[in-house]
Formats: sequence, C-alpha cells, structure tokens
Amino acid sequence: MKLAIFDVDGTISDSQNHITHAMSLGFEAAGVPAPRASSVLQIVGLSLPLAVARLAPELDEDTQARIVEGYKQSYMSQRAASPAPLYPGAEDLLRKLAARDDMLLAVATGKSRRGLRALIEHHGLEGLFISQQTADDHPSKPHPSMIGAALADAGVSAVDAVMIGDTSFDIEMGRSAGVATIGVRWGYHPPADLEAAGAHRMVSDFEALEAALLDLWELSA
Repeated sequence: MKLAIFDVDGTISDSQNHITHAMSLGFEAAGVPAPRASSVLQIVGLSLPLAVARLAPELDEDTQARIVEGYKQSYMSQRAASPAPLYPGAEDLLRKLAARDDMLLAVATGKSRRGLRALIEHHGLEGLFISQQTADDHPSKPHPSMIGAALADAGVSAVDAVMIGDTSFDIEMGRSAGVATIGVRWGYHPPADLEAAGAHRMVSDFEALEAALLDLWELSA
C-alpha cells in the first residue's frame, strides 16, 4: 500500500480569507496593529502559537496568548457562518484516490482537531482519510511527528509515502520524515520556496498531482 499525506490549508482548502481576517481581528483584540496579509500567509501551516510568535516576536507571551485566543474566536465564527471552500478539483481527486485498492490517504495539518473535523463534515469527506494528524497532538511543522503518526496508523513505511503541501514547512517536514514530497503551486508560499526546501516534484493542478503520484510509485491509472 502507498500513503498520500495531504496538508489542508492552501492545498485542499482555500482558507486564506478566513486566516488573514481572523489574524487581523486577533491582533486588534489585543490592541496591536495587525500584520499585512502577505506576512500572515507566510506562517500558514505552523501551529497557531508559533505562528503568532513568528509574526510578533517583540510582544510578550501574555499579549501573544490574547492574539491566539482572539484568532480562535474569530476563525470559529467565520467557519460557522461560511466554511472555507475546497479548491476546484480537490474533492474529485481525493475520492478517486481513496477508491483505489493500492493507496491510502492521510492528513497532516496545522489546523486544530475541531477545525479539521468541521471542514471534513461540511464538505462530506468523512471516511476518506485513514489518519488525521493535527496541531493539537504534535509539535508544529516542520517537525516530522505528524508524518510518523500517519505512517504508523496506515502501517506503511516511509519509502511508500509522500507528503503533499503548499508551504516550505510541509516540504521540510516530509524530508525530515524520510518521505517523498510534492509541492503544489496554487497555495500560500511561492513555488520557489518549496523548491528551495527540497520538494521532489512540483505540480500546478490536481490533474498533474494525480499523474505525479502514479508516476512516483509506477502505478497504473
């Protein structure tokens, strides 16, 4: 069996508006000027406390904690009103891959368990992922802990797995875990950053992603 491990934000789901708006409100609630949206997108994929610390290292821990809490409240409100959409083609490919008898799917995301569950339920993706690894249970990316847990859940060795993501954190995590890596060009980090992080392959759409997976493992269509 092969294991395809997917990042979520910026790879499967286009949540940048939710993320940047929630971060702005979190900073404002703490009485601190909000960072630019472009800066916020550069920390997508990190666990929330680390992301805030990267955005505002000059702030004390209590202020950073208030920003984190404000972000959580804002994001949950947005999610309840209008969950983040999936990228066109994402659901079709996930269902197609999950239907194969030689491939398993997993998720490794900086989202919370609650946030991932809400996204999966909203889009009807229940049952597609044999393993769901979130920031609640692991060190932040690029630590390889999430991938290690996904491999254990699936009973698959690193040589038979691949990490798919849109940020340098995803690529660095995959390489640290000893799995192949595929970077997607439609996400939040510039493709050059993913290439510099050592992505084994880069793809521009979900059709190309499917082809890359089959080619990587020499599987038939």
